[in-house]
Amino acid sequence: MSTTTDVIIIGAGAAGLFCAARTAAEGRTVTVLDHANKAGKKILMSGGGRCNFTNYYIEPACYLSQNPHFCKSALSRYTQWDFIDLVSQYGIPFHEKKDGQLFCDNKSSDILEMLLEECRRAGAELQLNTSVEEVRKSDTGFTLKTSAGDYSCRSLVVATGGPSIPTLGATGFGYDLARQFGHQVFAPRAALVPFTITDQLSTLCKALSGTALPASVTCGDQVFNDDLLFTHRGLSGPAILQISSYWTQGDTVEINLLPAIDLTEAFKEAQQQKGKTHLKTWLASLTTQKFAEQWLAHHQLEDRFLAETGKKTIKALAESLHQWRVKPAGTEGYRTAEVAIGGVDTTELSSQTMESRKVPGLYFIGEVVDVTGHLGGFNFQWAWASGAAAAEALSGALPER
Repeated sequence: MSTTTDVIIIGAGAAGLFCAARTAAEGRTVTVLDHANKAGKKILMSGGGRCNFTNYYIEPACYLSQNPHFCKSALSRYTQWDFIDLVSQYGIPFHEKKDGQLFCDNKSSDILEMLLEECRRAGAELQLNTSVEEVRKSDTGFTLKTSAGDYSCRSLVVATGGPSIPTLGATGFGYDLARQFGHQVFAPRAALVPFTITDQLSTLCKALSGTALPASVTCGDQVFNDDLLFTHRGLSGPAILQISSYWTQGDTVEINLLPAIDLTEAFKEAQQQKGKTHLKTWLASLTTQKFAEQWLAHHQLEDRFLAETGKKTIKALAESLHQWRVKPAGTEGYRTAEVAIGGVDTTELSSQTMESRKVPGLYFIGEVVDVTGHLGGFNFQWAWASGAAAAEALSGALPER
């Protein structure tokens, strides 16, 4: 016996649940399959447990893709304001942390429960603990062999995400399925991920572990201004996570650890007014005590009164702080990466419907697609927008090819 439904969605994450609720609300029968024992695990851990569910300032320029224009259609048709309206309808309190980033006041489960309630109201069925073992194209759609039995459907939506954070059950299943049906997949790599440092800088990073500073981080022609965090393994913090999406093995990253001041000019003023202050004490006033001690020691800069500190020492200190060049050994990989860059080639998908141009009735949404957003709610908005685009087509608002 086979269970028959109009639409099967593989993946009970943000994109899958959202697409399921909107598709079922239009009268389609929808079943969501997921191998995990709980839906939306990545939603629950996101945003430090408070789910950075969207951003006030969503723009296509904040997304990386081999085809940078692909995301425009979906993002323009289901906007951040649409999702904010849904969140408000459920009375979920939220706040802007900074730069348009919207977080739940309480916890991430508010967003997950909202999505599950939307699915319940619309009649979408959720089947957990179900591994998809085989997918085949049939004359009327697709047949699936799963650990919970056989299924058949007219339309199949792949919302399996990428391989980031495998401890939550993430795999490359969606990529394998795409390849099975003749789609090109751009090799994924970890993104929004901390750097690892293994050269002589590793000792400094370990000594400064837990220290955070505002920084301007540059790689190639990309610049991000945000906090940097030293860790036992290397460098993290929002500025590093952002630049990691643009970094490739062997690249050098340039970091300005005092982006708000000109150290040389600040020193001249301090030397005149606070000549009997020690260099370490003065630097600590601009950063932290631990940073000043470790930084001066690492760069072998002698600590003395400002009045006794020469131009050569200040020039070296300024260069080290304003133009700190770091060549990461690598990243922490999928273990801690928030997303993966790469995925299903968008030139083989409809930007309006997310449907495959190769296999009618097959859709790809969310992170499995080669669209990756910046840190700050952009990837969740892509999940909502791509899920809405597919749902619009599946519900009949747009004709299926």
